[in-house]
Amino acid sequence: MVEASNTKGTQKDGILATLEWQDEVAVVTICRPQRRNAVNHATLLLLKQFQEEARGRARVLVLTGEGEGFCAGADLTGVEDEEFGSALFATLHGLTLLPCITLAAVHGYALGAGTQLAVACDLRVATPSSVFGIPAAKLGLAVDQWTIERVAGECGGAIARNMLLGTSTYSGEQLHTQGAVHKLGMLSDALEWARYLATLAPITIAAHKRGLEAAAEKIVNDAAFEALRAQAWASADAHEGRTAFLEKRTARFTGN
Repeated sequence: MVEASNTKGTQKDGILATLEWQDEVAVVTICRPQRRNAVNHATLLLLKQFQEEARGRARVLVLTGEGEGFCAGADLTGVEDEEFGSALFATLHGLTLLPCITLAAVHGYALGAGTQLAVACDLRVATPSSVFGIPAAKLGLAVDQWTIERVAGECGGAIARNMLLGTSTYSGEQLHTQGAVHKLGMLSDALEWARYLATLAPITIAAHKRGLEAAAEKIVNDAAFEALRAQAWASADAHEGRTAFLEKRTARFTGN
């Protein structure tokens, strides 16, 4: 089932982003094709709002861009604003805090903030010719420490150094060979994968996701992870999973 798009923006800027529901898959689309989907402060606030609307309902959130590209970076008319940096960090960090899987569906350019959004997601599908990079050194800007650690963790230290220090770009195909892009394909392929991911046990996903984030944060004994892990083992879904395995059928997880 596909619900009508929930679209929001300002009268001046028009529609900035949309939220569309496909059953338990939330599809968030950046809608500034006239700016190659470069994000401004208002767009980031809307993306964060959509994250909160997806919390507790979505099993997968797919992030993509309208038109010919994913996101060409930050709209340079507003990046000097301190509020922009705060909104960008809140949006990036928010993707990691959602209990559901976040999946970036990348095509065309994913530069600067585009790469930041992509690596903040748990999983990535990209077209072979899509372009990733962080050209901040060409602009006299510097990304935050969290982004540096995230890019290094998701793409590897050597690629992160070349992106950040050499301002080099990488294609989706190149990053796929390195494991930083998990599948090659279009938005349709990402949505097909998302539909499968949405059938997995949501409490287990939330636990594993928190465990991965704790590992990235170098937290050895994370209370939030242990609570989610205990919840998963005690859940009705755990019983359903074992029963379905013994009965040789597909498990039907409810999140309870």
